[in-house]
Amino acid sequence: MSTLSRDEVARVAALARIDLRPEELDRLAGELVVIVDAIAEVSAVATPDVPATSHPLPLTNVFRTDTPVPPLDVDDVMASAPASEGGRFLVPQILGEDS
Repeated sequence: MSTLSRDEVARVAALARIDLRPEELDRLAGELVVIVDAIAEVSAVATPDVPATSHPLPLTNVFRTDTPVPPLDVDDVMASAPASEGGRFLVPQILGEDS
C-alpha cells in the first residue's frame, strides 16, 4: 500500500493552482491512495503477453468513401448570406481594430 501525505497533495494542488481547504486535503489524500493502489495492482497484472486495451469491445472506425465533389459556386453562397463584400461574408466588427 502506498502512502500520499497531506503535504504531497497540497503541493500537487498548488502546482495545478487548485485552492483546497484543509478537510479537502485530508479527504483527497485518502482517495488518491486508493487510486494509486489500484493502478499498482493493474500494473502488476499487466505483462507482455496481455495486450493493452482501451475498450472492452473491439472497435473499428466506419468511414464513408471520400468522393470529391465540385465546390459550391461562390455567387450562390453569397446570395444566401445576409451580407457580403468582395466574395466574402460581411460580419460586424467585434474587436475595435481598423480593417
